[in-house]
Amino acid sequence: MLETLLFSMLIIAIAIALLSVRVIVKKNGKFSSQHIHDNEALRKKGIHCVIDQDREARSNDKAF
Repeated sequence: MLETLLFSMLIIAIAIALLSVRVIVKKNGKFSSQHIHDNEALRKKGIHCVIDQDREARSNDKAF
């Protein structure tokens, strides 16, 4: 039981370290935004977040 817990904690610690390598190594490093509206490539394709899509759909419904 204890071995499994320690092994799990080790795996989680390694995963966090690997995910944060860019932040640690790069000067003034920070995590990139995970929001769709901050991704320029998705905006060019016309992909919006669900809140924007819902707002757009509701405004289109009122036009009819």
